[in-house]
Amino acid sequence: MLIIPVKDGESIDKALKKYKRKFDKTGVVRQLRSRQQFIKPSVTNRQQRLRAAYKQQMISREED
Repeated sequence: MLIIPVKDGESIDKALKKYKRKFDKTGVVRQLRSRQQFIKPSVTNRQQRLRAAYKQQMISREED
């Protein structure tokens, strides 16, 4: 459970923003979405390798 301390006189909008930020950082929604469908470990490893290669390619382009 997330606890957000609210100071006296602080608006509810600010408190909601803090809550949303904290909630996003926990990654609960991403985890739920990933659990909705099973993905084989070989597929996830392949995706990670492709992402790493893409990132490496982008870094090498910036250096040139």
